[in-house]
Amino acid sequence: MHLATTAVLRHSSLFAVSSALLTLAPFALADDVSPNGDRRLGTVTVQAAKLTDVQAAKAKLDEVAGGTSLVTQAEVEKGRSATLEDTLAYQPGVYAQAAGGNDAIKISIRGSGANTSPGYFREGTKFLFDGLALTGAGGTPYELLDTQGLNYTEVLRGANAFEYGALSLGGAINFVTNTGLTAPGNRIKVEGGSFGWQKETLSTGGVVGDADYYVSIDNSKRDGYQDFTYTKAKGIVTNFGYRFNPKLETRVYLRYREEYHENSGALTLAQLKKNSSQTNVATRDTRADSTKRGSTWVGSKTTYTFDDDATLVAGVVYHDYPQILSKKSTVNPNYWDWRDINYSLNYSRNDDLFGLSSTSTVGWSSTEHVRAGVRTYKGSKDLDILQKQVSYDGSFDHVFSVGNDLGLTDRLYLATGVSAINIKRDVDVSFSDRANTSGLPNHYRYDEWKLAPRIGLRYYIAPDVQLFGNVSRSIDPPSSWSISGSGVTSNYAKPLVPQAANTVEFGIKGKSGIFDGSLALYKSWIKNELLTVEVLPATSTSAAVNSTSNATPTIHQGIEAGLSTRLWEGANGDTLNWRQAYTLNDFHYENDPRFKKNELPGLPKHIYQAELQYQFASGFYAGVNVRSASSTAVDYANTFYAPSYTLWGARLGFDDPGKTWQVYLDLKNLTDKDYVTAIAPSYDAQGKDTAALYPGDGFGAFTGVTYNF
Repeated sequence: MHLATTAVLRHSSLFAVSSALLTLAPFALADDVSPNGDRRLGTVTVQAAKLTDVQAAKAKLDEVAGGTSLVTQAEVEKGRSATLEDTLAYQPGVYAQAAGGNDAIKISIRGSGANTSPGYFREGTKFLFDGLALTGAGGTPYELLDTQGLNYTEVLRGANAFEYGALSLGGAINFVTNTGLTAPGNRIKVEGGSFGWQKETLSTGGVVGDADYYVSIDNSKRDGYQDFTYTKAKGIVTNFGYRFNPKLETRVYLRYREEYHENSGALTLAQLKKNSSQTNVATRDTRADSTKRGSTWVGSKTTYTFDDDATLVAGVVYHDYPQILSKKSTVNPNYWDWRDINYSLNYSRNDDLFGLSSTSTVGWSSTEHVRAGVRTYKGSKDLDILQKQVSYDGSFDHVFSVGNDLGLTDRLYLATGVSAINIKRDVDVSFSDRANTSGLPNHYRYDEWKLAPRIGLRYYIAPDVQLFGNVSRSIDPPSSWSISGSGVTSNYAKPLVPQAANTVEFGIKGKSGIFDGSLALYKSWIKNELLTVEVLPATSTSAAVNSTSNATPTIHQGIEAGLSTRLWEGANGDTLNWRQAYTLNDFHYENDPRFKKNELPGLPKHIYQAELQYQFASGFYAGVNVRSASSTAVDYANTFYAPSYTLWGARLGFDDPGKTWQVYLDLKNLTDKDYVTAIAPSYDAQGKDTAALYPGDGFGAFTGVTYNF
């Protein structure tokens, strides 16, 4: 029996199985009589229903003493599924918003990377595909962060992502790909809607003997709501599995994607209110863009199960992701060349320790630049004037972890663990047309070990309801490129060091009756938080200059609440469901010499999402939804705020019970509200209306049709 299945039976199913045995025992005694008249106990076979992959994953997440959640792609695809903004909606603690409609969306969990603008690599959260790392020493490139080929998505907030070797404040997001077992047959899906959005997807999957396969290809484009935000992309996702014998199986994954997009332009509040679809002069004149010429992520995961049901999982990934920034622009085009190699090895076993049930894990993961660098040119058609060349070869993150989950009683479990991380950043500025006035060498190397312990408790007050609490430490290394980036500055001003946070978290999660939800409260004390600020805005002749630095001590604390409620269920199977998600983001300085206890810019303090949906037993569904966010600080001095907003939407469709057809209509921003989806943080706006606001989309209507055969 798989570990995830064991986890489910340990609690709710254990009660069901016990009840079944007690119910069936009298009938067994009555029905079995020997030839000499003696009554004998008959054989009773109780077989638990086989869990689906989603159910097994959910059960495993429930074993984590902290904030976790799971998103099924089937639920997401009841509406538009264009970017991760759609996939990660209704997830407490997660902020995912697109600016410009491309994949370069802003993603933050518990304030990780809160003040980075959209369009940059994701930082502060580890991203994985099928448990194999996408994130490397340079952060997370975004072109592969699309929704193609997914079965479900796991969200593990903070140190609750311990299993995946994620030590960052934001935790981890693991995207799990469809297989030939979970998505057999052929599928055609066509989508379209406002702002010129089009998307076509073809997929096929199946099982051949001991092998299974899944292949998906897609093509999409969008003209854009805001001026000069055209985007187009195409890609392929594959998943091939083979079972050699009951103990040994392997899978090979491939993701390839090409993407081109123009960058969204930040506006002033006055410009936003007058015409939120316009762009700024600098973006219009420079036509800043990003070209992903072809990113390849290929990985393999092999699982061996020992005679005692212990498992060993070995993984390897090669990731090649070149890109060109501002290729069409006359302002400092950048050519990036990235190649990573990622390894992982995880061993897990179940034992009895001092008569108590015990699950022990040992893990190792490594993400390393085998080739990484950037060349910055002076804007010209021939690109013959080199301004800066930087190499990050050899930079890596190595993580070794040991953990244990001990059943102290039938209801109380103790989770302990410690991770050791070896961080290396090797930065070589081999050429710059500016003199190095920083006082630091052109070749900078950082190499250090850090420890991150964790301890947690979970107590089951009912078979499917648990109280939890944990204390943990997280480590966020700076990305390699943030130490000396692609700009034309002479060199890095000050070496960056990893940020470290001590976090306390407690809450409740589970399901009971008509309710299914979670509530988590946390507080993190952070030293050397990596904060980003726009030093100089973009102009018609120069690119924006951004800087990352370590801050004085900061506090991140908040509330993450999610609740799904079945308000009504008819005799014919119709249901009325209400799901809600609320996030409190309270991020501020502890006592900064300049900014005192000011709020950190980048995220709204309050975010609420809800949807009321009526589901017909026949497959039709219809619902209304709302998203409301409070104002957002734009500068560290807290003199300028992006305004609060409330957006209304609706979606309806038909999901054929026979699984042949699916049709949806998704209406966004029904009132055509002007609102801010992301900001570019500044030090001190001095109360002035600053061009730092990225507009969200206006009213949009989107539809899609899926045919399975």
